[in-house]
Amino acid sequence: MISIVLAEPETEGNIGAVARVMKNFDFKEMILINPKADHLGREALDRATHAKDILKKAKVKDFSYLKKFDYLIGTTAMLGSDYNIPRSPLTPEQLAEKVSNVNGNIGILIGREGAGLSNEEIKKCDFIVAIPTSGKYPTMNVSHAVSIILYELFKRFGKEKINAHINFATKRDKEIILRYAYKVLGKMEFSTKEKKETQRIVWKRVVGKAFLTKREAFALIGFLRKL
Repeated sequence: MISIVLAEPETEGNIGAVARVMKNFDFKEMILINPKADHLGREALDRATHAKDILKKAKVKDFSYLKKFDYLIGTTAMLGSDYNIPRSPLTPEQLAEKVSNVNGNIGILIGREGAGLSNEEIKKCDFIVAIPTSGKYPTMNVSHAVSIILYELFKRFGKEKINAHINFATKRDKEIILRYAYKVLGKMEFSTKEKKETQRIVWKRVVGKAFLTKREAFALIGFLRKL
């Protein structure tokens, strides 16, 4: 299941508009993390139009709730270079290709209207997705960005899920892989602490983007245990 997670949304209008977009593309689960606006306020309900049911069922949580997702995918308009690993994104189309046949609890984390997601929040994600836009004005309205991402996902979900019978790695499986990977890294010598931390970040991103099957995860755990 894919949930749309809004980080500290600031306006009723945007919350309602996101709900409407979700309804357009048949997504039902909205999570509001420390909202600054009332998702059941008049403006939110008016903007949602026929998606009021999504607002009424929306869950209000704090940031600790993000730990419940098997895969957490951040969104950003602030891109990094190859050296800024946490902000090296996939496009919405690449995201859809990866998750279309994955069985698991997936959260798509949408940043604040003004400031987006912080670096620390980005680091908590398995990877990020960014919409290609003009460099002169890259930041999109929240609901517009959600509509593009969900459109790409909806296109893929309409196709036959050829991997529907395959079990994919859970959050717990990934945590075990990373625990063994970090243990191996702890035995290695690096010229600086920064280089060791880079290796940790790379491993987290590689495991997150790979969408490993359970069998692949178990094989990788077995390999790392032998190192």
